[in-house]
Amino acid sequence: MAKLNVSPTRMELTRLKGRLKTATRGHKLLKDKQDELMKKFIDYVKKNMEIRVAVEKELIAAFNNFLIARAVMSSEVLEEAIMYPTQKINLEMSTKNIMSVNSPVFNLVKEDNKEISSIYPYGFATTSGELDGAISSLQEVFDKLIELAQVEKSCQLMADEIEKTRRRVNALEYVMIPQLIETVRYITMKLDENERGSRVRLMKVKDMMEKQKEA
Repeated sequence: MAKLNVSPTRMELTRLKGRLKTATRGHKLLKDKQDELMKKFIDYVKKNMEIRVAVEKELIAAFNNFLIARAVMSSEVLEEAIMYPTQKINLEMSTKNIMSVNSPVFNLVKEDNKEISSIYPYGFATTSGELDGAISSLQEVFDKLIELAQVEKSCQLMADEIEKTRRRVNALEYVMIPQLIETVRYITMKLDENERGSRVRLMKVKDMMEKQKEA
């Protein structure tokens, strides 16, 4: 591993030891964050799969009712029946923090409190019961669709954050920390070598002074 290009001084050695200590602590914190994110991510993936299976099952039932309604009703009557909805809803979005990930929170807000019969934007004289069932099924699955979108987006954001954290962990573990360790080792050896050289010179000077005294 290549060392950093720094001057082999005691001040630089102290600074690099501080950086190494900070990098090691940061690596541990990021590693813990990555592990916790993975646990949360796995939980959300399982939840996402459960909701998706339930939503697909209910959507299949609703679409089957639509197909039956289309078979017993003319296309013009069916399209006219569902052309103008009678209910309006607003989608409010906020966020919640999950391990530094701002996950979305969707909330459906109805504009008014109408009775359940108001979900049918048509009269019952010219329509079939299958169309009623399809509309009712879509009404019931709508909340789960919103929840599914919320969970899937959270999974996506958490996956991105896990990848970013993994890159940071690898950069610290395989690049920065080894470079700092190698540079600290190099400066320590260089300072020890300089100290031994200074000691040898002092000993030689001392010997020369003692010989001069004897002479």
